[in-house]
Formats: sequence, C-alpha cells, structure tokens
Amino acid sequence: MYRIKTILSLAAAAALVAACAQPSPQDRLTANDKKIDAVIAQMTLEEKVEMLHSKTNMSSAGVERLGIADMHYADGPFGIREEGVPNGFQSAGWQLDSATYFPTGSALAATWSEELAYQYGTGMGIEARLRGKDVILGPAVNIQRLPVGGRTYEYLSEDPILSAALSLNYTKGVQDKGTAVCIKHFAVNNQETNRGSVDAQVDERTLREIYLKPFERAVVEGGAMSVMPAYNKVNGDYCSENEHLLNEILRGEWGFKGFTVSDWGGTHSTMGAMLHGLNVQMTGSNYLGQPVIDSIKVGKLTEEMVNEKVKQILRVRYAIEAIPDDVANTKMTSQPECQEIALRVAEKSIVLLKNEGGLLPLSREVKKIAVIGQNAVLKTQSGGMGAGVKALYEVTPLEGIRKRAGDAAEVLYAPGYKNFPGRRWGPAPAVADPLEAAAIDEPADPKLLAEAVALAKEADLVIFFGGTNKSIETEGSDRANIDLPVGQNEVVKALAAANPNLVTVLISGGPTDLRELESVSPAIVQGWWNGTEGGTALAEVLFGDIAPSGKLPFTFPARLEDSPAFALGNFPDKTQGGDLFTLMYREDVLKMSPAERQAFIDALPKPTSKYTEGALVGYRWFDTKNIKPMFAFGHGLSYVEFTYGTPKAVAGKKGVKLSFPLTNAGQMPADEVVQLYVRRPESRVEWPYKELKAFARVSLQPGETKTVTLEIPADDLRFWNVEKNAWDLEHGRLELLLGAASDDIRQKAEVSF
Repeated sequence: MYRIKTILSLAAAAALVAACAQPSPQDRLTANDKKIDAVIAQMTLEEKVEMLHSKTNMSSAGVERLGIADMHYADGPFGIREEGVPNGFQSAGWQLDSATYFPTGSALAATWSEELAYQYGTGMGIEARLRGKDVILGPAVNIQRLPVGGRTYEYLSEDPILSAALSLNYTKGVQDKGTAVCIKHFAVNNQETNRGSVDAQVDERTLREIYLKPFERAVVEGGAMSVMPAYNKVNGDYCSENEHLLNEILRGEWGFKGFTVSDWGGTHSTMGAMLHGLNVQMTGSNYLGQPVIDSIKVGKLTEEMVNEKVKQILRVRYAIEAIPDDVANTKMTSQPECQEIALRVAEKSIVLLKNEGGLLPLSREVKKIAVIGQNAVLKTQSGGMGAGVKALYEVTPLEGIRKRAGDAAEVLYAPGYKNFPGRRWGPAPAVADPLEAAAIDEPADPKLLAEAVALAKEADLVIFFGGTNKSIETEGSDRANIDLPVGQNEVVKALAAANPNLVTVLISGGPTDLRELESVSPAIVQGWWNGTEGGTALAEVLFGDIAPSGKLPFTFPARLEDSPAFALGNFPDKTQGGDLFTLMYREDVLKMSPAERQAFIDALPKPTSKYTEGALVGYRWFDTKNIKPMFAFGHGLSYVEFTYGTPKAVAGKKGVKLSFPLTNAGQMPADEVVQLYVRRPESRVEWPYKELKAFARVSLQPGETKTVTLEIPADDLRFWNVEKNAWDLEHGRLELLLGAASDDIRQKAEVSF
C-alpha cells in the first residue's frame, strides 16, 4: 500500500532551517553587501539607472568615478566569441582573439561525464579571463524537446537529470576560474520558431520536474551568478518579466542572489521588467533607461527598487575581478591546456551507433581508404546565425584521418554531394561555388556521384561523411524535418552498391532520419560538431587507438512523426513570423527603417505552444507509448564487451543506493557509461514508464572489474504535487533498471522506498 508524504512537513521545515544556516553557493555573492550599500549611497539616480541597460553591444556600465568597472560579456557557450565592433556583431579584426573551439553542447552531453563538463567549464573560464570578460553567456541548458530544434546542438540533453549534472559542473568549472556564468535560456526555450513571441504553455508539474531542473542545480548547487531569461513567454508572461519564474522561483525558492540579463532584444516593458525580476536590458535603454527615472518621478516606481537591482549587479561585479584594459587581450585567447580539454571531450563524445561484422576499428589490412562527403572537409566553428568561434585552428575529419593513416594507408577524397549554405549573412560571393546546392532537398549531382562511386570501387574501405551543417541547424529557425540533405541518401546507397565495406560518419548537432542509410551502411558513427580537435579524436576512434564511449543524449526517432510534439500536433506552429533577433540586429539581412522594423516586430504572430505531452519528453514518450526509435536515448557501442554483475540495492531516508561489479571483457582499455532507471509499477501517481535517475562513466583496463555504486538522492524521487503546490514523495516499490542504454537493460533490482 502506498502512502504520500508531503516534503514540507514540520520536520522537513526544521531541517530546511538548519540547512539554511550553512553557507550556500549563492551566499558568496552577499559577502560584500555592506560595502555595496555604502557605494550605492554615493551614486546618483542617473548612475544607477545607467547600470540597468547596455553600454555597448557586449557590455553594461559601471561607475568610473567610484572605481566600478563595466561588466563585459562573452558570447558562448562553446568558445569565446571573437571581438566585435562596439555596437554590432561584425568582427573588430583583432589578432589575439582566436579562441579554442570546444565541442558543442550535444557533443559534451554525449560524454555523460561530470568531470569533463567541469574541465570544459574551466577552459571556457580561463579563456574568458584572457579576453577581459566577466560573464560568459552560457551554459545553454534547455531540454531538447524537438528533434528539429535549431539549438539542439547548443543544448545538453532531452533528460533533466543528465542535463542538470552537466550544467552544474560546467557552471562550477567556469566560476572556479574567476568568470561568472549566465545560465540560459530561462525557461522552456525549446523552439526557435516564433521564439520572440511564442507562449509556451506547460503545466506546473512538468515545468518543475523536466524544464527547470538543470537551472535549479546550476543556481542552488553551482552558485550561478547570472541568469538570462528566454525570449519566449511561459504561461502568458514574457520570461524577462515573469513573476513566477524570476521572483517566486529563482529568487524566492532557489535563493538566487545575482542578476538577470535579458536576451538581446528580449526586454518588453519598463514596468514589467522592473517589477518582475529583470536587472539588465540588453541592448538599448528604451525600457530600463530614462523611462525608469520618469516612472520614479511620477511615483510608479521607487529609487529603492533601483537600489536593489543595482545591488544584485554589484554583487557579481565585486565577486568577479575586473581585468584592466592593459592586461586583457595581451596574449592569444586559445591556450594549449584548453585545446587539450577540447580533445578529451571530443574523444569521449563519439558514439558508435552500429558496427555490423566488426568493420570498426579499421583493420591494418586496409591500404586504400575512400573518404566521401563534404562534411569531411567543412569546418564547423561558425556558420548560420548565433554564437560561433574564430578558432585558432580546427582539425577537419579528413585531416585527422590522413594524419593518423600516415604512410600505412592511402586516403583519397571526393566531395560526393553539394553543400547547402543556407541563408546568407552579408553579400553573396562574386563567383558562385560549384559545390553549393541551391536547395536543401536538391538531388545528388550526377557528376559528383559518379566520381564518388568510381573512388569507392577502387578502395578497400569507404568512409562516407553525411549529416547537416551549421546553416541547416542554426539559431533563429528550426529544421523543417530531420531528413539528410542534398541527396545524401542517394549517394550512400550508390556507395554501398559499389563497396560493401562502408562506414558512415554523421557530422551534426542533432538527430537525422537514418532509415535509408541504416539499411545499407554496416557501421555508423555519430561524430558531432566536435571542436578544434574533432578530426583528431575521430581518427583515434576509427583506427582503434581508443574505444568509442559516447552515448546518445537524446533519442534518434525512426520517423519525425514518432516524436511527442509532432505526434500530438503541438509542433510546428501553424503561424510563422520573423525571428526577433534577426529583426532587431541583422541589418545586413533586413533592409528596413527603424520605424518599419519596430512595426514589423509589434505585428509578429503570438502563437501558443502547448506542452500536452507533459513529462513524456524524448525516451519517456517512446518507452511509455511502446514506440521503437531508430537509436535509443543512452545508446552507444564499444569495441569491447562489458559484463554487468548482480546488483545489490538498499533504500534509506536519504535515497537509494545500488552497487554492482562491472567488468571489461575486452582486449583494450575502454569506458562504459552505466545508467540507472527507475520504474514505479504500482504507483497511484502518473509517471513515465521509466526515468533516468543516476549514471556514471567508468574507465576499465582489459579484464578489470570495478565495483560501481550509483546513488539516487531522495530529492530526485520527488514529484510536484499540484494540489499542495509542493514537492512530495510517493513511497512504495521501486524497480531499479540498470543498463547500457534506455533500451538495453542488463540487470534489475527492487527496493521499497
């Protein structure tokens, strides 16, 4: 028999009071409050209000006469963006601002490594300091709800437990190196379509359990110093003036002490922003500038309200050491130690999706390799709209393969298909590129196809590089579908007919439709947008120098229509409007006068996006509805076999603990990512079929056995009781499902909790 117990009982409340007596990560921001109060007392109202909005495109003002430095922001979150002109995004043409290009968010998530997420953060923090930046606009941690999402590559996972663990450690890594994070985009920013006006309508339980968890851990446990409200609305209110999100939850429940900064162009009113939780308007001063002073004069706002917002900004300013202008930007941004971090992340992110007949790793008998596909040579550090990196260097897959092969094998290359460049930013090239496609669904080019097939026939093995690019998966728009573009299916089928020894490597940020490709390619590798050393890491895996150990951080559906938002008709929106960021900041794209631009923005459609799938996001939907995906959440093969021994599980007041022996039964060192899911077979509360609750990356030598212990805190077994408006625990029988993927459960245990 089950019993439901409210967490916020008297005993729990007493424990909460005791816990609050201990310093929290947010408390470091209040260490200088007395000093800050004294400084604010010396400031004029005008000086205070100047701090509430942008100074340049990437800074907000300090107060020079009082020794308060400006706040400098670095666009991210996978590399410190090159310096731009003061009031635009065009390059400033500097020589020392080439940074390390780290693997993008989905690649980091595929490592399932808290340690690597921390190291990644330290690398970002180190390079931000060299550039004199105080705040990194990242990490980006929204849940990957849509397979077509334009920022899937930036975000971390479809699962809140995985995303929260990585968000927490990224945050700690950055801030341990003296740079503040600005965790984004708070909250429920899961689509680019109409992102500037869409109202995400989500029930409170789903909001708490799925979409807020990564933010909560980064703020409460990681001490994130700043937060960026998203462009969209949540349940009727813009995120930049959302009382429930910014004041009730972020500052009230989570105890956030830092400041919030709007996304660029994401502020919508003076009163809404001032009353409901925004500190800094980026960019412009039309809301949090003179209108604030005018509102104080007529009694609609008070100077005390301004003081509180300035205090929250100054807490971060005092916690982060300002880098003097004559110290910043005096050495190359990209540092060898950070390049090494990027390599380690790339190595651990690569996912072996399929390996029929043990085609990988490449045999020493392979003496001639045909590399086919432009994704083997195209760089991914920039492209499309949004953050990019002016990388000091980027090793392409072809370069990595050729260097690793050396004299042992001849590596030939053919483009195979045309590249779709997407929407152009700036002027078109004077001479058209013959390798560019005019449309994303353009059929395979007969001449390129014939060249590729001829090369495949004379090779011992073919490596086909497919996938997308940074113009297809891009901020500002979602994909129309997940189809492989520019005739890639036609190319890969022709290659398979010419040479059965076919390895496919997918270079993309999100999932693609692999139904046709999977049927003809014996081996498939997901290679991601893997940063400055991506080609090096890929070659190491293909040649067997290291075993692949990445796991999918999201589901690859067999069909797009199988995924929840599409199956329920919740996406795509029936109305389509222009992108807010493009309308406000890309004058090279839209030739409009300021008045025309504002009128267009005001007339944007204001659709709703209904989250009626509730908690059934990603694998939760596929498991609960018994729909077979192409490749499941958590899937990833190795070159070795791992043996999962019999688990032992215990439950207590603090949660559940499970231990088991894990053995590397292979002939080479390898990592396994073990995953622990929970099922509640007799619950009276509605749950998905199963949910990830713990995981660990484990390194093992050949033949080695380690005892692995996984812990599930009681807090992660709670649900949000909408009737009580509080977290609750449902006690009863739990099935513990231990495995190598959500669809590959190796052992089971049971506890009563």
